[in-house]
Amino acid sequence: MTDTPHFPLSAVVGADDLKLALYLTAIDPKIGGVLIEGPRGMAKSTLARGLADLLASGQFVTLPLGATEERLVGTLDLDAALSEGRAQFSPGVLAKADGGVLYVDEVNLLPDHLVDLLLDVAASGTNLIERDGISHRHSAKFVLIGTMNPEEGELRPQLLDRFGLNVALSGHTAPAERGQIIRRRLDFDSDPQGFCAEWESQQHALRERCQKARAALASIPLDDAALAQITERCFAAGVDGLRADLVWLRAARAHAAWRGANAIAEEDIDAVAEFALRHRRREHSTSAPQNSQAPQQSPAQTTNPNEGQGQWGEMPAQALPVGARREVPSWPKKP
Repeated sequence: MTDTPHFPLSAVVGADDLKLALYLTAIDPKIGGVLIEGPRGMAKSTLARGLADLLASGQFVTLPLGATEERLVGTLDLDAALSEGRAQFSPGVLAKADGGVLYVDEVNLLPDHLVDLLLDVAASGTNLIERDGISHRHSAKFVLIGTMNPEEGELRPQLLDRFGLNVALSGHTAPAERGQIIRRRLDFDSDPQGFCAEWESQQHALRERCQKARAALASIPLDDAALAQITERCFAAGVDGLRADLVWLRAARAHAAWRGANAIAEEDIDAVAEFALRHRRREHSTSAPQNSQAPQQSPAQTTNPNEGQGQWGEMPAQALPVGARREVPSWPKKP
């Protein structure tokens, strides 16, 4: 733990799409969190940490990349259970993140067994630990925020779909904006408390706006007209399952609450369309290229039905085109 404050979200320059996705998640945590894609050095973790200040409760908890299963789910003290007859639970990351934000940096590099655990808990909202006939259950409802660099590896489809919204950051920033980003970062590093105090009024206004939108959320109906438009567009995009429809509708309602409206409008649906569809949209392509026709048999290969099956053992192996080899870039590990 450290007393150094986090960089305020209101002071972040640019990244408007990502900030909007974080605002909507703070308004309605049931949207399912945000997956942030982009190259290194794009302040992905800084933006993610800013979400905790906008939530109604909870804290920001980071899952280390090298965490063990016990670090994630917690442990049971069997000695206390056997000697004293009570199940003593040592909480893990999931218990600490309950009601807050669970942040996973480089989520695409997370080991498969931890991904499986995250999927189970994210789906049920409950963490169950069982050891030698002793079990403990606790609530584990959190906003899942993940960051990744797509060039370092893909994310498993099951976990990819679990993220409600997906935002990609561009590594190309205009010089004027880059200078402003660097200046604010230098000011923060030289005096974190003074910098946060300078931005406290803007940060307070941002918290107030999210709180008002959260209070008004239940009064905005999930109307059939908005649902019909969303389902049609999800069908046209060829998404798998129904999670995209549900997330899109919730995000559109949160956007309506964000702008102070009392009903979902087309502008709300359009504003969050790419967030909900980007990681679920299937490419509209056939399973095989048009020019991949079945090979034509030459006259010498054509057999007569009356001549039997021929000498299959003497037929040479046919070469198959495999295409150019994809060179995977080598990226240095994060310090």
